[in-house]
Amino acid sequence: MVFGRRRERVNVETSAPRRDTSAGRPSAGRPGKARWRWARRLLVAVAAFAVTATLFSLIYNAATAGRAREPAGLRFVTADGIRTRYRQWGGGDGPPVVLVHGFAESADTFDPLGRALAGRRRVYALDLTGWGYSRREGPYDADHQAAQVLGFLDALRLDHVTLVGHSTGAAVVAAATLRSPDRISRLVFLDGDGLNTGAGAGATGLQTALPPPYRTTLLRLAVRSDWLIRRIYESNCGPGCPRLDRAGVDQWRRPLQVAGAEDGIWHMTSIVGLPATRVAALAGVPISKAVVFGSADDVFARSSPYETAKRIGAPAPVLIPGARHLSFISNPGQVASAITGGGG
Repeated sequence: MVFGRRRERVNVETSAPRRDTSAGRPSAGRPGKARWRWARRLLVAVAAFAVTATLFSLIYNAATAGRAREPAGLRFVTADGIRTRYRQWGGGDGPPVVLVHGFAESADTFDPLGRALAGRRRVYALDLTGWGYSRREGPYDADHQAAQVLGFLDALRLDHVTLVGHSTGAAVVAAATLRSPDRISRLVFLDGDGLNTGAGAGATGLQTALPPPYRTTLLRLAVRSDWLIRRIYESNCGPGCPRLDRAGVDQWRRPLQVAGAEDGIWHMTSIVGLPATRVAALAGVPISKAVVFGSADDVFARSSPYETAKRIGAPAPVLIPGARHLSFISNPGQVASAITGGGG
């Protein structure tokens, strides 16, 4: 009986669960396994996102592959071998005015200013290659576009012109004037300094970082966004500008959707200007000059109008009160007076 009881006791003791003395203390291998588990989940999530983004990009690009057509009734001439679209306003007797647009703009952008000048001058505006409805033909730099501007003067037999360059267009008119100063009677920098700021490096970096399917998708999403176009316009134009209606949005959007537009945009890596030494060479050109800026233009530093006027040998700059970067849209009458020197 004693033996039996002892045996039963032993069996009870041996069958009881042993206490895990390591409870609450992670084993040496667990942190590594947990990290690997999370890394594996992250890789799976990244791969799933990449596949989804790629499929969306390919499908979206295929669905939006159609190109916009040019509006009917456009005017064209051949300028330096480039089929160049242009607009014309007025028929005054004064020296002709030629307006040269900036980044992402076109001849249509100048409509308010063209109409403001039309009672006094013959006014022309052209689409630089790479923008608007002119044929896309690189390189898209200031010198190539300056040759197009001079070819435009040849095609329409224009001499002794007032040449106006807005924003990055200031570099184009500077290059054209330096190349053929006898063709220009007055040079106007409008909300632009003509300098190479290095901003084109951003386009190069984006082109390198984004493979074609993704950058095409991002560009098309941006161009098709009414909200984004209005937001950029309002930011650069200010409260003095009319609100863009559907036709106004299309005026900015359509040139970015015609055949060749997307490819041209991704090759515009040298659009931002000229070296300071070349711009400063304008000081030695004996023609009338003017620098006109919106007083609230936040694309440039506050000192830029004064430094630009000094650099090119122009009088003190004309500042348009309260105007931003698109001063010629918000205040076309004041800009027109500054372009003509207050005269006819």
